[in-house]
Amino acid sequence: MSRPQGPGPAVCEDSTSSERALLQPACFGGASAARRLDSDRIVRSIEEVLTAFVADRVRSTRTEEPGLEALLDAVGDFIAAPGKRVRPLLCVLGWYAAGGTGPAPPVSVLRVAACPELFHAFALMHDDVMDGSDHRRGRPSLHRTLAACHPSHPRAERLGVNAAILAGDLVLAWSDELLTSTPMTPEQSKAVLPVVYRMRTEIVTGQYLDLVTTSRPTDCLDTALRIARYKTAKYTVERPLQIGAALFGADEALHRVLGRIALPLGEAFQLRDDLLGSFGDPSRTGKPTLDDLREGKHTALLACALRRADPAGRELLRDTMGAADLDAHAADRVRELLEECGARQAVEDLIQERHHQALVHLNRAHLPATAAAALRDLIQTVHNRTA
Repeated sequence: MSRPQGPGPAVCEDSTSSERALLQPACFGGASAARRLDSDRIVRSIEEVLTAFVADRVRSTRTEEPGLEALLDAVGDFIAAPGKRVRPLLCVLGWYAAGGTGPAPPVSVLRVAACPELFHAFALMHDDVMDGSDHRRGRPSLHRTLAACHPSHPRAERLGVNAAILAGDLVLAWSDELLTSTPMTPEQSKAVLPVVYRMRTEIVTGQYLDLVTTSRPTDCLDTALRIARYKTAKYTVERPLQIGAALFGADEALHRVLGRIALPLGEAFQLRDDLLGSFGDPSRTGKPTLDDLREGKHTALLACALRRADPAGRELLRDTMGAADLDAHAADRVRELLEECGARQAVEDLIQERHHQALVHLNRAHLPATAAAALRDLIQTVHNRTA
């Protein structure tokens, strides 16, 4: 894989530029300086690498370790389920942001980019166990699938939970194997691995904060946003971008610039999730509405509602938080309250603010034209997404 020659891409922090100018689309070096990246094609290429690697691992493990058929089939189906693939795409965009060129990245870049997606699969498997979630991506969650594989077992539900934990551990090991088997120079390994390790620590931090605040949500918006930052913004956007940039040889200045773009974008991503969790279409989101309320999650939406609702509204929220049997009538009342007290609009305002921040930092960064355009498109997609 080629390494950058000379200094990395120039970083401009022109704080005197007007906000209006910063929000205008920019193609540094002229519109014809570079071709526009085909993000869909990049995602398909990553998908091919991911599918081939997982199929190989399933096939070899099935041969070497008989008796794991049900587990391996469930894991393969889980990873193959349609997903956004945001993390691997951002990893490739980080590589372009640091100076990568060409309409298609090298296979080694695609392999490294697929690693965060395998790590994401591991995290989702364990997250669904911790939350007791019944559905993921419009299908039964993995622990439910594995329990259904053993209907005659006297403790099928417990078996499903334990098997899903093991499945997550297996996929985490595969993520490591894919990363460490990808050809990299010693310099690349030295640059990439610390970012990967930080990402893993940060997701544990976010998940733990989520656990200790579940069933005890308050009107503290700062706590909800801190959970969003560690559980989503860093792990979904910042670190994948920086992994790709590190693979090309980015310096610390570029890592900081990418972080300034990534964190508001990642927070907007999670805030949109909060809204979709209550007002989205389950056929598109793949999860029932108001699951966060049923689980008693400390989300920004709930924090805003507890802050803005009148005493009767706060009593309704406290009566329904953590209620696994929340029925349709109560759910409709909660949605009405979230609208009437202004909580939904408050979260929309937070999303708009972070959308603005991400665009401002992107235009200040003066990244290569191809990377800047693709990131701008992604920022808009996150802002407008409905699933």
